[in-house]
Amino acid sequence: MGGVFTFFMFIGTLKANRGLQFVFLSLTALFALLALRDFFGSHAIGVLAGYVGIVCGASAIYLAMAEVLAEMYGRKVLPY
Repeated sequence: MGGVFTFFMFIGTLKANRGLQFVFLSLTALFALLALRDFFGSHAIGVLAGYVGIVCGASAIYLAMAEVLAEMYGRKVLPY
């Protein structure tokens, strides 16, 4: 259910910035990979999900930092 919710949140970001779209798209992919790992019992899919999770988390941290800096300085400091 988390993956379904995240997918619909991704659809909602299609009019938002690319950074937010990437965060929700990668989170949707992460949930899908975790479900596939559990369904097939595949260690390799679990490892891939781990890497996707790291990318998703790093992009979420970057986006948060970019948005906070943009709010503080009144302009885009980092692209997002």
